[in-house]
Amino acid sequence: MGRKKVEIKKLEDLTEEELTTGSDLEKEEKEEVVVEEKAEAPVKQAKKEQQKRWYIVHTYSGYENKVKSNLEKRIEYMNMSDKIFRIEVPQKTVTQIKGGKKQEKDEKIFPGYVLVEMIMDEDSWYVVRHTAGVTKFVGSAKKPIPAKDSEIKKVIQRSTSTTQKVEMDVKVGDKVRITSGPFAEFVGDITEVYPDKAKLRANVSIFGRETPVELEYKQIQKL
Repeated sequence: MGRKKVEIKKLEDLTEEELTTGSDLEKEEKEEVVVEEKAEAPVKQAKKEQQKRWYIVHTYSGYENKVKSNLEKRIEYMNMSDKIFRIEVPQKTVTQIKGGKKQEKDEKIFPGYVLVEMIMDEDSWYVVRHTAGVTKFVGSAKKPIPAKDSEIKKVIQRSTSTTQKVEMDVKVGDKVRITSGPFAEFVGDITEVYPDKAKLRANVSIFGRETPVELEYKQIQKL
């Protein structure tokens, strides 16, 4: 934008009004500053709208990992890596003790949901929403609601943890053989079961007397 020619006056030639309100050159510079500030506002707003956020996607139950795989392929094929960044299926590693043996497996923290970090616009919405296995975004159909960063952080932290879950395939009244400890080879009847502690209580016949003993689940074998 070209600047109009402004006549420069000497200080002694300025009128009282010009001394009070400023010269024409100063007025023009102020006007240009105001115009530039207004022009910058939409740019800042656009940048703000283009921030990447986490969104929650609902999927068919049991299809979470399949959705993640399908979406990763679509991102590569449709060249959307600049708008869709991360896909997470929240899950944790669970150690199960069953029959005295330890087994590790992954369990979904939120079955039926997948987390997607993305810049939301029409194109990125289309790529995610029309991925096989996806049913909808959390939020309204036309305006998905971004999740709070603090909530996503907690979910991801839970995903990195390992917990122990005991599946005790015994119940009160079952007869068991003790396999280790001071009562090894004794046979007892279960009277109480504590799944959360992986322990149980059983009555064992010692010298003709029923004696209650507390045992760890790994110390017994079901008969």
